[in-house]
Amino acid sequence: MKATYPKRDGETVKIGGFQKLTLLDYPGKVACLVFTKGCNLRCPFCHNASLVTHTQDAGDVTQEEILSYLQKRKGLLDGVCITGGEPLMQKGIEEFIAKVKELGYSVKLDTNGTFPDKLRELLDKKLVDYVAMDIKNCKEKYPATTGIQGFGLESVEKSLAVLKESGVEYELRTTVTDELHTPEDIGKIALWIKDTQKYFIQNFKDSGDIILGGLNPVSDEKLEEMLEKSALQGVLAQSR
Repeated sequence: MKATYPKRDGETVKIGGFQKLTLLDYPGKVACLVFTKGCNLRCPFCHNASLVTHTQDAGDVTQEEILSYLQKRKGLLDGVCITGGEPLMQKGIEEFIAKVKELGYSVKLDTNGTFPDKLRELLDKKLVDYVAMDIKNCKEKYPATTGIQGFGLESVEKSLAVLKESGVEYELRTTVTDELHTPEDIGKIALWIKDTQKYFIQNFKDSGDIILGGLNPVSDEKLEEMLEKSALQGVLAQSR
């Protein structure tokens, strides 16, 4: 039976950037990237800082421009990656994804895991085919790593449960910096996220658009130790 999607007027998704082709961001798919504006976190290593801290800047791509591009690229593109910022902050995200799905595309969603109810709603309606969720650090370091004092983990824990129960393909990922992450932290993360489908450790890269300067990638030796600590807890992490 053909899936049906919501047909209603709603909020327009605020889009801060559009990459017309990516072979890396959606596993097994030729895709494009849509960058939404705004985020509820302030991770110091965020490489899209302008999407987080300058949400009123001009230069937006309209939703209509993207849908028009997708209409013309049917049969050439397989999927659409929706990233940010934090896409689930957008009030019109469900309607936008529904329009993308109606054009026949698979959808990958990047999220920080702090909107579990919205995540569940999209998954229940079969609007998302693949999810990449950030695990910022071990539990005790979440406030420092997200830049939010007193950050509570309830939403992240709930999103983890939603993904595990959903039946949808997903991955978890941690961006590591020399200053904020240790191999011991990764071991704690692996213990926390046991039984996950895929876990990636991606080294920090300075894009030139960082929220906080002075951060550095981890060394190759430290990255290897992180992978080993994860494996000791039964999680075979991969590096990016």
